[in-house]
Amino acid sequence: MVQYTLAQSPETVFNVSGKDSVKAREKAMDQLIELMDAGTLPTELTEGFSPQQFIEVKETPISSTSDEDAVTHAVQVLSNLATLKLKLQDSRTEALQIRTQLDVLFSDEPVSEEEIATLKEGFKVLKTYAQSNLRYKEARTQAEQARIVLDQALNSAEPESKSAKASAKNTN
Repeated sequence: MVQYTLAQSPETVFNVSGKDSVKAREKAMDQLIELMDAGTLPTELTEGFSPQQFIEVKETPISSTSDEDAVTHAVQVLSNLATLKLKLQDSRTEALQIRTQLDVLFSDEPVSEEEIATLKEGFKVLKTYAQSNLRYKEARTQAEQARIVLDQALNSAEPESKSAKASAKNTN
């Protein structure tokens, strides 16, 4: 289905089956002539009119609302939190083992080169874990807000919230 209008009368819309083509414009022209003959066209076309002068009306897709954008962002934030939590859990045990080995650096006991080499390798794990932990804490703070946004969106889908139902029961 294609729709046409006139520059002189944009509120008048002609619906024609098919897609924009010479034939479709001719059908719209037939509808225009019928309106003119019936005297219902609100515009005078004193200078004439041709099918090429029709303006095709294209439907604009409905853009997502800011609420939908907020929900999408909230889901992304929560997904990020889930990913960070898994990463943090995967490296936690190894990082804690390495952390206990750090005490050897602060004691007066002699340390072998092998122990130092193991510690140096472990520092990478510690660094990764510590960075993941910081990112996780930051993401968790953001995720709290995201959870609120998501809860509000989910509650708005329900006709009556649970708390409203509960308070209604209490007043009866």
